Amino acid sequence: MASRKARKRVRSPSAIAAAVFHASSVVAVGFILLGPFPAALFAVPFFGGLFMWLAVKDEPGFQKLKLPYFVTWAFFILHKIEERELGFFPKLAQLTGTTAPDENSLWVWVLYLLSAAWLLVPSTTSRGASLGYYLAWTFFLSMGVIELAHFVFPLMTGKPYAYFPGMATAGPLSAAGLWGVVRMTKANRRLARK
Repeated sequence: MASRKARKRVRSPSAIAAAVFHASSVVAVGFILLGPFPAALFAVPFFGGLFMWLAVKDEPGFQKLKLPYFVTWAFFILHKIEERELGFFPKLAQLTGTTAPDENSLWVWVLYLLSAAWLLVPSTTSRGASLGYYLAWTFFLSMGVIELAHFVFPLMTGKPYAYFPGMATAGPLSAAGLWGVVRMTKANRRLARK
């Protein structure tokens, strides 16, 4: 029953350091792989998630996050398939004037490993581990906010607005991520009214 209630936690210095390291690492690897513009996009949900994790002390139990979490993962997997099959990274490289990353390079695998931390959200939040909520914030903000960039990319091509790889699944993925953000903030609003 305790996992269903909102918890109010103080962030430990070691958890804050780990979160800052994680967010900085993702943005740095994004810069190495994709250049400054995509790295700036990565900074929004990762440092935004860090800020929200520090600002919103109330943590809903994983039961409140479970449905948006798994729905978001399902859309994320479909989105990654669409991006891979339709050449998202080569198109992004054309747009930004950078080289498309080799999908089997060490840095790509490092980015995958950093993103794999999101798989820890169920176990860490179920146990009440505060750092799990940092991961949940970055997951939901990444999916809810950064994926909307797919609708901005066509405006940057200098051509008539048209499909950009990833657009077909970006809308439902973003909606699922924003659903998670709402769930993350509901406990805080409810307790603030008491």
